[in-house]
Amino acid sequence: MTLNNRRRLAAGATLIAALAAGVTPTTSAYAAPAVPGAVRATTPAPDMEGVVAALNAAMAEGAPGAMARFTSPEGVQARTVGVRDRDSGAAMDVRARFRIGSVSKTFSSVVLLQLVQEGELELDAPVNRYLPGLLPDDRITVRHLLSHRSGLADYTDAMFEHTVPGFEAVRNRVFSYQELVDLSLSEPRTTEPGVAYKYSNTNFVVVGMLIEKITGKPVVKEYQRRIIGPLGLRNTSYVHPDVRIAGMHAHGYLHPDEAGAPLVDSTEQTVSWAQSAGAVISSTADLNTFVTALMRGRLLSPRMLEAMTTVTPTDATNTRFYGLGLRRYDLSCGTRVYGHTGTVQGYYTYAFATGDGRRSLSAMANTSNKGSANTALGGTLEAAFCGKKPAATASPARPRSSMTPAESDLPEHR
Repeated sequence: MTLNNRRRLAAGATLIAALAAGVTPTTSAYAAPAVPGAVRATTPAPDMEGVVAALNAAMAEGAPGAMARFTSPEGVQARTVGVRDRDSGAAMDVRARFRIGSVSKTFSSVVLLQLVQEGELELDAPVNRYLPGLLPDDRITVRHLLSHRSGLADYTDAMFEHTVPGFEAVRNRVFSYQELVDLSLSEPRTTEPGVAYKYSNTNFVVVGMLIEKITGKPVVKEYQRRIIGPLGLRNTSYVHPDVRIAGMHAHGYLHPDEAGAPLVDSTEQTVSWAQSAGAVISSTADLNTFVTALMRGRLLSPRMLEAMTTVTPTDATNTRFYGLGLRRYDLSCGTRVYGHTGTVQGYYTYAFATGDGRRSLSAMANTSNKGSANTALGGTLEAAFCGKKPAATASPARPRSSMTPAESDLPEHR
């Protein structure tokens, strides 16, 4: 046994003993909070051919380009297909920035959970304790927001009922948080608080309001101070309400509802309709760093990470789950991965890591409103984390994870 292996085993034993004793262990290179079922005894090599097949499948379903970046103790492997700019013909580049949509929710959740561990608010306290009179029901708690169990209607359903007209109506508009909450409250609530999972962007708009009320600072300052700066995420930014993506970036292309209609370049927009629910810009490398650091315990205490990764099912497949601003997918090989998906006009994103943070995948296709392209992109997870399928069961056309068949059924802006 090598010295490094002995150190890893010793660190793991120390962590387990400390957690059993109720003591917060000292962070080390190998000390990460334990997540049950996160790691298989034998780690398969990634099937990068399968990853490329999934990227090509996303292109076949209408994405101009796609890319994926996989990290593991063995190093980094990245693949790209297609173009990042249809006008110039510039090839997709793994270094390009893009809009990450609802992966932003995990950023917002991390900030709020840090405030919880600092004693600034309580997970099971009513939201109205901190934002008096905002919500019509004192039973809605902070935890309900983070787990999508508040029952607050998702205002984006009506906003983007007609995809391109809805987008053009808000492309350059600047909303206040209150305006977005008012749009939600004008519609019936979907469930009683805490009763059932029902995804709603409204929840994370209110999370943004909580962050700003408690800290007295804009969310961009808290993202920078608590996540972007400490992790050195040089290509991650929150520029609301600026419409531009700085530096080299992938253009996003929105599919109209009408079959055969030309794609709409949706790259430049305020994303004010989403803000703390979906307006972050990043890159594949930065997303790898973020989800890896999160699962290794660099951003949250063991207690908060355990709360974040305590999940409940989101559908009947028993392969997809939601925690606190975090998804868990159970892949066909038994591997569990944690992270988030993102959809914003022109971009589909996946950012996931194993429970120990040793392996991570970020993937992006520069299109949206085409669920089949999103489903295809999801196949990168199965190929990267489960490896090559046995010849008898391998699918030559599209590697698919156990969760991807229903992925296209998810509404947009997730």
